[in-house]
Amino acid sequence: MLTDTRLHDEFWMRHALQLADNAAAQGEIPVGAVLVQQNQLIAEAWNRPIQLLDPTAHAEIVAIRAGAQALQNYRLLETTLYVTLEPCVMCAAALLHARVKRVVFGAYDPKAGAAGSRFDVLRDTRHNHQVDCVGGVLTEECGEQLRQFFQEKREFV
Repeated sequence: MLTDTRLHDEFWMRHALQLADNAAAQGEIPVGAVLVQQNQLIAEAWNRPIQLLDPTAHAEIVAIRAGAQALQNYRLLETTLYVTLEPCVMCAAALLHARVKRVVFGAYDPKAGAAGSRFDVLRDTRHNHQVDCVGGVLTEECGEQLRQFFQEKREFV
């Protein structure tokens, strides 16, 4: 039987997967992110670096920025970020600075993941804040979405 936490994690990850479809439709790598506080949606985003001509416009960063505006605070205390792909080092650092409490991600990124796969920035005790991390939520669906996107890209080359 699934716990309430696991049910919430899967619910919000499915929402993030839908947002990742927006990225794919715009030619962006399909990554979606949802920022939640007390199980209420605060912000949602998807990858947009090409569209915004901004190399920092990863789904996590866009969601953090929108969340800070929504909460009128640069500290995103007691929030959870759901993201379909393990955060990179840049996004992990932003999550630390924003004081996000928890990160839940779907697919692992063995080449550049910063939540335990390649690096473990979020839980590094040398920082004055650590982020609780849960990986592998709907990992098959999240990974398949990315695999399909890149397979289609290779077919057009």
